[in-house]
Amino acid sequence: MARMFGTDGVRGVAGTELTIELAMKLGQAGAYVLTKEKAHQPTIIVGCDTRISGGMLANALMAGICSVGANAVYMGVMPTPAIAYLTKKHKVEAGVVISASHNPMEFNGIKFFNGEGYKLSDELEDEIELLMKNNMQGVNFPTGTAVGKVKYRTDAREEYINHAIQAVPMNLEGTKIVVDCAEGAAYYTSVEALKELGASVVAIHNNPDGTNINANCGSTHMAELQARVVYEKARIGLAFDGDADRLLAVDENGEVVDGDQIMAIIGNHMRDNGKLKKDTIVATIMSNLGFFLMGERNGLTIEQTKVGDRYVLERMKEIGASLGGEQSGHIIFLDENTTGDGLLSALHLLQVMVDTGKSLSELAGIMEVLPQALVNAKVANHKKEKYMEYPVIAEAIGRLEKAFAGEGRVLIRPSGTEPLVRVMIEGKDKQVIRAEAEKLAMLIQDVMF
Repeated sequence: MARMFGTDGVRGVAGTELTIELAMKLGQAGAYVLTKEKAHQPTIIVGCDTRISGGMLANALMAGICSVGANAVYMGVMPTPAIAYLTKKHKVEAGVVISASHNPMEFNGIKFFNGEGYKLSDELEDEIELLMKNNMQGVNFPTGTAVGKVKYRTDAREEYINHAIQAVPMNLEGTKIVVDCAEGAAYYTSVEALKELGASVVAIHNNPDGTNINANCGSTHMAELQARVVYEKARIGLAFDGDADRLLAVDENGEVVDGDQIMAIIGNHMRDNGKLKKDTIVATIMSNLGFFLMGERNGLTIEQTKVGDRYVLERMKEIGASLGGEQSGHIIFLDENTTGDGLLSALHLLQVMVDTGKSLSELAGIMEVLPQALVNAKVANHKKEKYMEYPVIAEAIGRLEKAFAGEGRVLIRPSGTEPLVRVMIEGKDKQVIRAEAEKLAMLIQDVMF
């Protein structure tokens, strides 16, 4: 049976796959596993993005938390990195975010942070899952005064804003910025932080109604932001995703600046200022080949991990790195937060622009982005890990790997959060690699769906 936890918590369509019963059981098992060593009554903070299903799932989750004797503090709509930061700052036992990040509104998810603000290890997630499968066997449910309580806080987002602007202080007066909030959790925090630093902010998609999160906006749909930056004659555009843990940017000419480019810009600036530990950036195998070539030219070490910001974080902790992330815009500044943080990424990028006086297009020239085609093949979720078990697919992948050897690369991987197999090809000819990626994705879809 497939593992319940993916690379970013438990996800599914709210109400059918991610039910209130499942949310309650996750609350029970998660709270028990994460707080069982505590002698005092533990506390878990809970936040969500703007999805209409967030309140429903939060209440079910908190009912589960309280049923095993832990207290729950509901903080309402909050970016994922805000919950991670506040969990550590307030020394509570755990934090939980209810979000499906960049996915459409009908999806939702539940992800846990431990008391240090880090996503859970596979071992802890497996322990939670096993407890659920065993129907909470061996757990004594408290009664009377030992039952947990729910408290409500709506002011904690200001703590997160203050943390971000104190971590990356600067004067943005006279800087016009277009911010796409994705109708998600960044709709308040990102705009207020930039305004407090003096920026002139043009906010778009910052009126969430519960149903419009990520709908043709945010970091997965950049076209409107690109056009708006040019129209407004802004210095930069910033695009967040639904839970605000990732950031992509747009330069003054309307060109997208992705996570690899952002890490290259910030990483070199940090190195020049003695803040890039071990002169190392941790990235994933999906980073553009041009990013690794940039590292070689500039004397930076680029460590590679498998896809998923949790694996980037694990490697960062292992080697003591201060910067790491993904092409998709999950960027971790480990000296300032314990998970990908879209707001911190935006502020660090702006800081480089302020310190150097250069435009974003000039800064982005530090690396050449080589042609890369990424095509998704839709497959049955329970089959997505088994694509190499189909001989016709394995043979097609092998042929492509031989064809691009020496002048590109082929990467195939199952999505950690969606029923997809992702096909990525890099090479010299954009049209050729696109056609080959689409052909292989169609084959995978036809064989496996």
